[in-house]
Amino acid sequence: MPAVFVHGNPETAAVWDLLVAELEAAGAAPADLIRLSPPGFGAPLPDGFGATVHEYRDWLIGELTRFAEPIDLVGHDWGGGHVLNAVMSRPDLVRSWVSDTIGVYDPDYVWHELAQRWQTPGVGEADVAERFGAPLERRIATLVERGMGEAVAERVAEGQNEAMGRAVIALYTSATRPVMNELGRDLENAAQRPGLVVLATEDHVVGTVEQRRRGALRAGAGVEVLDGLGHWWMTHDPRRGAEVLTRFWASLDRVG
Repeated sequence: MPAVFVHGNPETAAVWDLLVAELEAAGAAPADLIRLSPPGFGAPLPDGFGATVHEYRDWLIGELTRFAEPIDLVGHDWGGGHVLNAVMSRPDLVRSWVSDTIGVYDPDYVWHELAQRWQTPGVGEADVAERFGAPLERRIATLVERGMGEAVAERVAEGQNEAMGRAVIALYTSATRPVMNELGRDLENAAQRPGLVVLATEDHVVGTVEQRRRGALRAGAGVEVLDGLGHWWMTHDPRRGAEVLTRFWASLDRVG
């Protein structure tokens, strides 16, 4: 059963490197561990692609329809949002889903400070121009300062560019609270497939613990707590993350 991984912002597929290595070491076939890069985030930003929250949902649905059978879908950060948006619309395309971002659909969620900056006209454009136009060493340092493991930060920073900056602004300005609240009204649809919420206790940008637990309840999902880990949990304790995923997938096999 293929497992498909979708990353977020400001990332490339390299954010999964250590986790994928652990899954392979545990016996997963490399061909069954597939990473999809959202346009602008390690993949080209096509002409005419507006990089809105709805367009990323439709992009992911389109990618999933290429598989011959439902897959196990895993999303982190905005990738976790794309996963939920796709599953809410087309649960038939997955066997299961995993997300660490469900808290952003809670009606009480407030976008974090950096997201609000990117949603502010002029301020956001200036921020991404400085952030993604900086020398590689500075981009690496910024990721490490924000909590990404250093071993992965260099690989991710190499993929940050002007196109990613444009995608960031378009995505966040399309995902204001009214839009996310509207999308979140369908969260119960995700319960049509087995789901898992990864709850890293030191991740403070994807909602409170209570908001994430409320979201998991609405989506009929289990919760795995990663105590002491932050937003980029897969770069700091990839073995623990791999154990969480393999345990979840094994439970599906037993049910099947």
